[in-house]
Parts: sequence; structure tokens; C-alpha cells
Amino acid sequence: MGYDLVIFDNDGVLVDSEPLANSILAGYLTELGHPTSYEESLRDYMGAAVHRVHDLVRERTGQALPADFDSTLHARTFAAFERELKPVPGVEGVLAALVESGTAYCLASSGSHERIRVGHRAAGLDEWFEEEWIFSSEDVGKGKPAPDLFLHAADQMGVAPGRCVVVEDSPLGVQAALAAGMDVFGYTAMVPADRLPGSTGYFGDMNQLAGLLGLAESAGSETGYTGYSGGFSH
Repeated sequence: MGYDLVIFDNDGVLVDSEPLANSILAGYLTELGHPTSYEESLRDYMGAAVHRVHDLVRERTGQALPADFDSTLHARTFAAFERELKPVPGVEGVLAALVESGTAYCLASSGSHERIRVGHRAAGLDEWFEEEWIFSSEDVGKGKPAPDLFLHAADQMGVAPGRCVVVEDSPLGVQAALAAGMDVFGYTAMVPADRLPGSTGYFGDMNQLAGLLGLAESAGSETGYTGYSGGFSH
């Protein structure tokens, strides 16, 4: 399809973190007296920066979360990542296909830089992403669903928004990509397509993504390809 840059969301797209992170968030909010189910956490917070949790709790209850909420949540989440986090099945084959085709890619996540790096180390994806290919909502004034993060990533990578495609699995992320004037492929492994309206296309298995991107699927997706050793530059 001739895209010059593929922008990946991180949680749920590169690393299989959404079940872990939302279970922990729901449990912690419930512990603090704000009963939240796993399904409600997915609905309200999936794809969002942590400030959205503060905003919604304050809006709904008039109460502020504890001053140490972020640090406690991150500590619990990172510990779970270290124990259990895996890459999304099939994503390394997609990354290999991008490398082999010479197509630039990066990630743009609502998570903090620390969260991204902890997750990538635990899942074994850190070798796929140079430091300058990683963008966080910490880098911009507004996170998703505002377009700022995706526009920032495109600008830093030197690619016009109209030449970018975003890979997203959350409603907030799809909204942000569309607001940025980018095509977006909605990954429906956890969220149904009807909650990702406006997507350019949908896929429920990461092994389908290379085809949607117009890439020949890398042999790495079938042979347990685990990375590459330099020589590729954006």
C-alpha cells in the first residue's frame, strides 16, 4: 500500500500486556473503594494514559486518588510484566517483514517510557526498537484520543501524516490516528471491530498484518525468528 511509516501502539499490539495491566488496575481501584471490574477497566482505560484514571474517578466520585497511586500501580504492573509478559503472538514476524522490506516503523504509546522499556525487556522485544523510534504520551501535551502523539512520532521520523499507517487495538488510539489524518488498522483480538469505527481495515490475528501492509510475510513468522542484528536504519 506504499506507506512510508508504520506506527505501532504498544500495549496489546506489541506486548500482550492489556490483560495483566487491566486486571491489576481493576483490582487496585477496587481495593481503594472504587469497585471496578476487569471488563470496566478495559472499557474505560484501555489505550489511555494514567491521568485518565484520575480524571474519571474524580469526575464520577468527586474524590482524588492517593498521591502515590501512580507509583504503586506502576510497581505492581512492572512486577507482573517481569514475571509474565510475552510479545503478542506473530508480531516478531511482522517486524521482520518490515525490516526485510526496508519499511520504517516506530511505536507511539500512552504508556510511560519506563513502562515501554520494562515491557520490551521482559518480552524480548527491546532489540527491535532503537531509542529514537520510541514515543510516549510523556513527550506531548495531550495523549490519545488527541492526535498529538501520532503527529509527534511522524514529525520525529520525518514522514508526512498522510504517508503513515497506525496499528491500534483501542478506541482511543483509533480516534487519535484518524484525528492525525492517518490510516489505521484495528486489531480486534480484545476489542470488537464495532468499537474501532473508522479503521481502514481490521484483523484479529497478527499474522494477517503483513498482508494488510502489502508486505511479503517474513519467514521469521514461521521459524521462530527472534530479531535482527543491526544494519537497518530509518
